[in-house]
Amino acid sequence: MIGEDGEQLGVFMTKEAIRIAQERNLDLIEIVPTATPPVCKIMDFGKYRYEMSKREKLQKKHQVTSQVKEVRFHPRTDTHDFEFKTRHARAFIEEGHKVKATVVFRGRQITYQDQGREMLARFTERMADIAKLEQDPRMEGRQMVAVFVADKTKKKVTTSKSKESEKEQDHA
Repeated sequence: MIGEDGEQLGVFMTKEAIRIAQERNLDLIEIVPTATPPVCKIMDFGKYRYEMSKREKLQKKHQVTSQVKEVRFHPRTDTHDFEFKTRHARAFIEEGHKVKATVVFRGRQITYQDQGREMLARFTERMADIAKLEQDPRMEGRQMVAVFVADKTKKKVTTSKSKESEKEQDHA
């Protein structure tokens, strides 16, 4: 049996261990039932459950949830609109989200799939320094889709370069 402060109290009969726990207004909890003799601990079970629930909530809070953000283009999207949407996609990647780049073909535009492929190639080129292509461009009905994720190796390189430039400025 283990006491409430963690020290070993020794081996006791079950009734004796329960009596000791009741005298201290605590609970007797079986920790390792497969051991011979079974290992029990004296503790406040309500307090233990409360601390466990707090710990679980804290773990959920620190969990990172990643969403898929979509950026939509058309085969004839203007350069300004393209750059604007690319900046948004970069922001999404930096926040840790995945980015789904979609080129939507309307009507007879479906015959110009090469323009859509070129647009996604330009987009891939612009995103290359912070993201990598998770899913190559492919057709899904009347849409051409490519998925990008943050490239952690490139992110570390850019942060280390910025730290080096800060050091150089400090020495200057």
